[in-house]
Amino acid sequence: QLQLVESGGGLVQPGGSLRLSCTASRFTFRYHTVAWFRQAPGKEREGVSCIPSIGLRTNTAVSVKGRFSISRDNDKNTVFLQMNSLKPEDTGYYFCASHGPPDTGTCTLLEGQYRDWGQGTQVTVSS
Repeated sequence: QLQLVESGGGLVQPGGSLRLSCTASRFTFRYHTVAWFRQAPGKEREGVSCIPSIGLRTNTAVSVKGRFSISRDNDKNTVFLQMNSLKPEDTGYYFCASHGPPDTGTCTLLEGQYRDWGQGTQVTVSS
């Protein structure tokens, strides 16, 4: 099991941008599928975006598609979530999660597929 640490959250105005980072403890992270989930108070956790180990076919929730982009830098054991054109409804606690092989070249936003979870980072979008 990998230790995952999120960073980059904070307070931002509507229309602004943030970049979240998820950094893993081991180099084997490069072989993992990685996803971002988020949870607002009183709501269920939802998948935001995911990236397979090869990083060629990502999967992004309709609610953020076109505004959020996931990427990875395997040399730094890090996955990023670039969030642009942020809206108040994007407010929530953002979690990074991962699972190991097999990697079919695609990824899902099914919570049960992921085994490693970070502690999360708060994102607040407000004027």
